[in-house]
Amino acid sequence: MKNKNIIIIVQARLTSKRFPNKVIKKIGKQTIVELILRRLKQVKKNNKVVFSIPANNKNKKLYEHLKKLKANIFRGSEKNVLDRFYKTAIKFKATDIIRITADCPLVDPQSIDKLIDIYLKKKPDYLNNALPPSHADGFDVEIFNFKTLELATKKAKSLFDKEHVTPFMKNSRTIKKLRVQLLNNYGLKLSIDSNKDYIKVKKIFKYFYPNIYFSVKEIFNKKIHKKLFQRDLMDGVYFNKKTEKGQKLWNSAKKIIPGGNMLISKNPDRFLPDYWPTYFKSAKGCKIKDLDGNQFIDFSLMGIGTNVLGYGNSKVDNAVKKTINNGNMSTLNCPEEVALAEKLIEIHPTFGMVKFARTGGEANSVAIRIARAASGRDNIAICGYHGWHDWYLSANLNSGIKNSEKDLDTHLLKGLSIMGVPKKLKKTVFPFNYGKFEQLNQIVKNNNIGVIKMEVCRNTIPDVNFLKRVRKLANKNKIVLIFDECTTGFRQSYGALYKSTGVEPDMVIFGKAMGNGYAITAVLGKKEIMEYSQKTFISSTFWTERIGPTAALKTIDVMKEEKSWVKIKTIGKKIQSGWKQIAKNNNVKIQINGIPSLTNFSFKSENNQIYKTLITQEMLKNNILASNSVYCCTQHNDNIIDKYLNSLNEVFKMIKSCEDGSDIDKYLKTKISVKGFQRLN
Repeated sequence: MKNKNIIIIVQARLTSKRFPNKVIKKIGKQTIVELILRRLKQVKKNNKVVFSIPANNKNKKLYEHLKKLKANIFRGSEKNVLDRFYKTAIKFKATDIIRITADCPLVDPQSIDKLIDIYLKKKPDYLNNALPPSHADGFDVEIFNFKTLELATKKAKSLFDKEHVTPFMKNSRTIKKLRVQLLNNYGLKLSIDSNKDYIKVKKIFKYFYPNIYFSVKEIFNKKIHKKLFQRDLMDGVYFNKKTEKGQKLWNSAKKIIPGGNMLISKNPDRFLPDYWPTYFKSAKGCKIKDLDGNQFIDFSLMGIGTNVLGYGNSKVDNAVKKTINNGNMSTLNCPEEVALAEKLIEIHPTFGMVKFARTGGEANSVAIRIARAASGRDNIAICGYHGWHDWYLSANLNSGIKNSEKDLDTHLLKGLSIMGVPKKLKKTVFPFNYGKFEQLNQIVKNNNIGVIKMEVCRNTIPDVNFLKRVRKLANKNKIVLIFDECTTGFRQSYGALYKSTGVEPDMVIFGKAMGNGYAITAVLGKKEIMEYSQKTFISSTFWTERIGPTAALKTIDVMKEEKSWVKIKTIGKKIQSGWKQIAKNNNVKIQINGIPSLTNFSFKSENNQIYKTLITQEMLKNNILASNSVYCCTQHNDNIIDKYLNSLNEVFKMIKSCEDGSDIDKYLKTKISVKGFQRLN
């Protein structure tokens, strides 16, 4: 403690939208802020308790009340709470700050002393004890040094960071952080954010009366807890234990599988860190059963877009089972690949030949090899996501390894590493933005481009005029034009999305939906181009297995029979309409993107990622897998959609309350999800 001036700053106000004046509500004969002050004075290792409150007439009653309590007070900005904390720390000459919020009258002095000991020993820049899923809301403690507070005050730009004080500290890569869990508190909500919470906390104080200095350990004594709120305990345990097996397996997986799994898009941190189910036991229709026995409705990625007909379609699965019984692999070729090639050419008569693979990345690489051979030029212009292979990631070599503004940073996902990608591939791949024809035109003029490779659309509907100009540019410069429809194929029409635009490429790639969950991808092209595959080397053993082509043949038949593309467009339009109505009802601004069957929305707010995480958390409580995007399938019926939209409407109410001033930290029980792909189009 030598030369340390550790002060506790309590953040308080009367202007809560959900529960106004809560901090001066009485529990027994004392107000909430009085109880907090008296309990915090029991902390042995701090020098002062200070209330940091807004300097306006709306909070005058709070100021007068605190003066009567002879409390230390600082008054500052209501909206920029971070600045208010900073100026409070300056006035009271703090070297280190303990942050407490005034809706936590149960905050525990003994725990704070232990956390101060850890903080002084470990010397992090920032410490907190909110370690989900077991931490109970209402006992939150954050400790940080003055330099960290000063850095956050100077660097934080968003209104959210300024209103909530510590998000910048939590998310900054340069700040040394430490998270500490002292005991398992079952994840219960014991802060006061509503009248229901207030009644619950009053019940606790009444039980211990006249002792107001009871500890957190006493609150969570099993016998006492059972008397106080058995039902609340069980609710808390249920949610935190709900996905326990999946989380345990994920933690084991990360130790033996680099990255934890095989696909970034299935990383649980992209959905709901610490809570996402992660692994499945069975899947049927649009429902998934996880390892813990929970059954969820999938309004999320539906197998990353692979299952247009729903999980476990009986017709497709029965065809595959028959193939397995007859033998999947042999020295000889499978006839199904010929039948599938004929089927795809029949649907797309512009093309004359087909090559098959099993994954989207492979198919994209096959197409690039053939197109380069046909054009006689190495350089490629790209727009969209086309896999993980060297040729694609080499775009990030263009700006140099040390330059953080890599070409793919604004194209897809920031920070895609180029370690292991041969540096000699530099300046062979050039990204361009969807709809920016002049940008593409300049790339073609200056870089001897032989191939243009692009998605027909992703977060937009197809821009037909732009696509026509690209086609004309390719013709003029004898460039091979490839449309990557791994994701969009068989979703908007019977076959390729480009068919609805009237613009035909030289080659097209299909995947995902074509096999309804079974591994099969295809590269179709004009005969004179595809024949170049014979002049290079493209070959792989497992491209000859039988399950993929069998699944694709049956999937395409079922799609045609059910007109699946019509169904999922209708479903997508209903979901989009529901989103619009929910946003309007709650006065929350959103933007809806993409074709109906492959749709998403984003909040017109700098808190978009935070709100997205909250959606996933709250929908999971209702056994719905959801975020802000939906891959529609034919099994999303009206009853299921209505349940999804009704549940989502309740989350939007919470989001609206956050925009009105409620602290989202009271709702969000885990870290903010990691951002996903950011498409150029």
